[in-house]
Amino acid sequence: MIRLCAVSKRWANGGEWAIRELDLTVARGEWLALIGGSGSGKTTTLRLINGLVDPDEGTVEVEGRNVRDVRPEELRRGMGYVLQSIGLLPHWTVRENVGTVPHLLGWSAERIRARADALLSDVGLDPDVYGDRRPSELSGGQGQRVAVARALAAEPRILLMDEPFGALDPITRDRLQDLVRGLHERLGLTTVFVTHDMGEALRLADRVAVLDHGKLLRLATPAELVAKPEPPVVAAMLDAPRRNAEVLTRLAT
Repeated sequence: MIRLCAVSKRWANGGEWAIRELDLTVARGEWLALIGGSGSGKTTTLRLINGLVDPDEGTVEVEGRNVRDVRPEELRRGMGYVLQSIGLLPHWTVRENVGTVPHLLGWSAERIRARADALLSDVGLDPDVYGDRRPSELSGGQGQRVAVARALAAEPRILLMDEPFGALDPITRDRLQDLVRGLHERLGLTTVFVTHDMGEALRLADRVAVLDHGKLLRLATPAELVAKPEPPVVAAMLDAPRRNAEVLTRLAT
């Protein structure tokens, strides 16, 4: 579904490499987590996939087509993008925000409303209650649910998410993670998910790509990472969820 072949991207004005010789393939229907510290290249990888930035070297392909050869609006029509900052338009209602991309695509008002209401229901927000509210009338978790609905409104095949749960409280984050994973499976999406939380990556992803300073250190299933926590950067990332599990086990005995 997605293939990055020997992709490199340098920061502007000849700066450091954001991504260096990255080879990565995402299968159709897969959930891939990109994890790493600040400056590891996670968000740059997402932006390369949806054509927001062009590689300096190598190629990025989506469904067998080089993204350089696809008109940006056509490329992004097949992708939903969820940001940590949510980014809802404050002067529009929730229903209007969800229908942003379908509106740009020229869908009829009736079709937009039906799609928005169906998606609001899918993310656990009653459209009769929330559809006419403004973003300022929502909690953080509700706003992020609307952002997920908006990303799925144009029936994309690919969902890109950049740390969408990081600002939420633990209970809300846990529930929204389950909801989005369920939508991924039910809708047959291919999902690429950026996180800095290894526990979150292990819980949600089919495979985890560990990046460090723009290079791919490890690509493995969650079970493989836990069974063989290498190299040392991976082992360090696994320390926090392992310690949390050990504390819970100790308290329960």
